[in-house]
Amino acid sequence: MIQLKVNGVERSFQGDPEMPVLWYLRDILGLTGTKFGCGVALCGACTVLQNGEAARSCVVTVREAAGKEITTIEGLSQDGLHRVQRAWIEINVPQCGYCQSGQIMQAVALLKSKPKPTDKDIDDVMSGNICRCGTYQRIRAAIKAAAEAKAWQ
Repeated sequence: MIQLKVNGVERSFQGDPEMPVLWYLRDILGLTGTKFGCGVALCGACTVLQNGEAARSCVVTVREAAGKEITTIEGLSQDGLHRVQRAWIEINVPQCGYCQSGQIMQAVALLKSKPKPTDKDIDDVMSGNICRCGTYQRIRAAIKAAAEAKAWQ
């Protein structure tokens, strides 16, 4: 039996240990905010936090996640208003929205490691998260707005 914590809740998993965390989250736990994009960690749609760092859940197995804490978009804040989510709303970032949970989770990890990122920092870290709608300028603006927010949630 594999033990892990998802959004602050201790979980036990008895299925295939090679199952990607993405499918565990979506199909077993019903947490569908994390999206499937490419399945090979190239697009970022499946980004979650694993022990506070960005991870591509499509290639991390449940076995590899054992004993770790996974945070999904649903667990980022109880009211859905983490400072990054608020900035996304204020800047009106999403167009189609499909990639946005992965973008937000990657941005949260970025701000944790670099509270005042430069444009280069943002571009370097966010370059692995693809937005087919091309909202990159708004994403950068929202990350900067979130960096200026006073309270870290």
